Amino acid sequence: MKTATIRIRKDLNATLADLRRKFLNTWDSGKYQGEFFEFESPAALFRAITPKRWELIEALQSQGAMSIRALSRTLHRDVKRVHEDTHALIRVGLIEKNPEGKIFVPFEEIRADFVIHAAA
Repeated sequence: MKTATIRIRKDLNATLADLRRKFLNTWDSGKYQGEFFEFESPAALFRAITPKRWELIEALQSQGAMSIRALSRTLHRDVKRVHEDTHALIRVGLIEKNPEGKIFVPFEEIRADFVIHAAA
């Protein structure tokens, strides 16, 4: 099962150490570890994945691959705006285009993983 984990991590060194560990685990075991999307702040996450883009991802997960025009009809949204959101999510890596040009979510499961700490 392909999985994606979305994280907010401000500590670049911790992020790099974690990625190194996952790479080495994958190298040693040959087992799929999932894919990780790291954001440096909640603001960065919410700029990249807006509420409308979450709806787009959910629609693609439930409906499967479709054209941007069909997706805009499903979402009852303007084709131009759906096109913009689609390409933003392709740049992030949460959706892809298949050889027929239809867009889809390549993950069976998407997880959000972040912790907010109180001030010391």
